[in-house]
Amino acid sequence: MSLTALTGSRVRERRLAAGIAQADLARAVGISASYLNLIEHNRRRISDAILGRLATGLGVEPALLAEGAEGGAAQDMRAAALLGLGSKPELDRIDELLGRFPGWADLLAEQYRRIGHLERMVAALNDRISHDPHLSLALHEVLSAVSSVRSTAAILAETEDIEPEWRARFHGNLHADSERLAVGAEALVAYLDGSEQAADTGATAPQEELESWLAENHWHFDALELGGGGPQALAADIAALASAAARSLAQDWVEQAAQDAKRLPLAAFEAALAQDAQGDPLRLARRFGCDVLAVFRRLAFRKGATDGLVMCDGSGALLVCKRVEGFSVPRHGAACPLWPLYSALSRPSQPVAALVEMPGMVPQQFFLRAFCAATYPQGIAGPELRTGAMLISKRGPAAGGSEAGAALPVGSTCRICPRAGCIARREPSIIPQTA
Repeated sequence: MSLTALTGSRVRERRLAAGIAQADLARAVGISASYLNLIEHNRRRISDAILGRLATGLGVEPALLAEGAEGGAAQDMRAAALLGLGSKPELDRIDELLGRFPGWADLLAEQYRRIGHLERMVAALNDRISHDPHLSLALHEVLSAVSSVRSTAAILAETEDIEPEWRARFHGNLHADSERLAVGAEALVAYLDGSEQAADTGATAPQEELESWLAENHWHFDALELGGGGPQALAADIAALASAAARSLAQDWVEQAAQDAKRLPLAAFEAALAQDAQGDPLRLARRFGCDVLAVFRRLAFRKGATDGLVMCDGSGALLVCKRVEGFSVPRHGAACPLWPLYSALSRPSQPVAALVEMPGMVPQQFFLRAFCAATYPQGIAGPELRTGAMLISKRGPAAGGSEAGAALPVGSTCRICPRAGCIARREPSIIPQTA
């Protein structure tokens, strides 16, 4: 077990927090009080055996004494220190803070995680408020009911000589409109909360319902692989989805995945990836004699895949979205125009790759590979249909190609992008601007 120079300080702080006397802890561990005193002042190294007995006596995990919160609080505190908010925390003394004041360290780390959670909530709610058609309808229903209640109440309050029959009608209308308002408000709150009730009542958008179902199954079904039963094996699961639209989308997705599994057998595909460390989609497509987008889907949807995938049609509307932590994708409306995905749409059959950086409390870099395929379902005289796809990887350019240089600053969508002076900005951001 890895021990740090302040392991003894952590033992002392945990002992004092637990209200245990030094002599009592030493007796329970089987060492002398003087030896424990030297340990607590970091003057003696601790063997794994003694550390284990100390942890048992203090009721904590040995790793917490050996390395503090290095796997959690320390990393979060280092990330928070890099936010660049004007202060200059002493990064080289984080371990000392963890050892001497573990309570304060945990609090700071928790606050950092809370800020990150709120940041993600702002992005999600902005999507809903700005672009979601289902939310627009719900808001329209609530405002309509409010207007009706207000008009009826104004008539009753301002008109003194209303006949009893008409007064009764107005009271009936007021009662009906107030009930409509209450039902609409409850549905609106449930939808914003993203609760299970919203999905049961059909408030969740079909695309969201599909993505939630796929995410629960890790975007992969063994039944779709060769010899696994095919799409029919998932009929019951698809039928369990709440809305007819989501069931239709799920059926299309499953059939497409089954076709990809047939053209790119999993065992052969994994073997090809082992030989091609970069996982180049164009080389893989040439090797298997299939289209590039099938390779994109296979890379993102095979078992255990860590890559994300965003697909859109020629209008830029997102069709499929497997998300990767740290790379924010709007559920509704237009995304960042600087994404390689949109460059690929204007250059069919030409690959586009870029190392990009997403803003956030701790900016994260991703390697993006995009490709656009054009089809002509009605022949040469018919319209051209374009479908774009973009793989999202945290592995950086070294794992995806020879691209080098500074990362391209991108965002999620303009409304919540904090980048000041962006050449592609469409509208002002609702959050503070940064460089």
